[in-house]
Amino acid sequence: MKENKLKILVACEESQAVTKHLRVLGHEAFSCDILPCSGGHQEWHYQQDVFEVIEKGWDMMIAFPPCTYLTITGNRWFYHPEDKHLPTDERRPHPLHPNRRELQKEALDFVLLLLNAPINKIALENPIGAISSNIKKPNQIIQPYQYGHDTAKSTCLWLKNLPLLKPTNIVEPISFKMGDGKNYNKLHYETFKLPVEERWKVRSATFPGIAEAMAEQWG
Repeated sequence: MKENKLKILVACEESQAVTKHLRVLGHEAFSCDILPCSGGHQEWHYQQDVFEVIEKGWDMMIAFPPCTYLTITGNRWFYHPEDKHLPTDERRPHPLHPNRRELQKEALDFVLLLLNAPINKIALENPIGAISSNIKKPNQIIQPYQYGHDTAKSTCLWLKNLPLLKPTNIVEPISFKMGDGKNYNKLHYETFKLPVEERWKVRSATFPGIAEAMAEQWG
C-alpha cells in the first residue's frame, strides 16, 4: 500500500479502467457514473450523479464527460443538410436533431462544473471539439499510439495541478482506406463493423495504455 495514498474520484467512468489501475497502486479510488459499472467492482462504484458525491473530500478527480454533443465530428448534425450553402445564422436545425444546440450547451455546462469542482487536482479528458472553442484550450493533446496502441485518436486533456502525461510506448499507428477514398484510423475502421448503437461505447472507451499511464503518473 502506498504511504501517500490518495482519495480519487474517477468521474463518468463505468468501465473502471482507470479506477482499477489506481486501486492496484494502493489508492482509494472510486468510479462514478449514472450507468452501472461493468468493471466488476460495484463496491468501488457510485451509480449516481457525480455532483452528489463531488464534495466527499477527494484529493484528485479524473473525469471523462460524455462527448456525444461535444466532439467536432458531431457538428454535421447541427444544421439541415440542404442549407450548407447558406450563412450559419440562416440555416435550419437538422430535422433529426432539432435540439442539438441546446444539448451541447447542457454538456458544456456540465464540463464547466467539473473543471470548477472543489478538488485540488483535476484531469478532464475529451476529444477535440466544443470544450476547446467554448471554454478553453486543452493543456495537452495525446494519442493512443504514444501508449502502445496502433491507432490514432486525438485526445485532449485539461489539467489542474497535474503534470502533462508522458508517452510510455510509442508505436506506429495503422490506418485503412474506405470505399469513400478517405483514410480512417484503426479504431474507427474496426468499429464500423459494429451495429451503430454499439460504436459510441467502443470508441469512447479509455485505452488500457492511457489508463495505466494516468494511474502511474498522476497517482
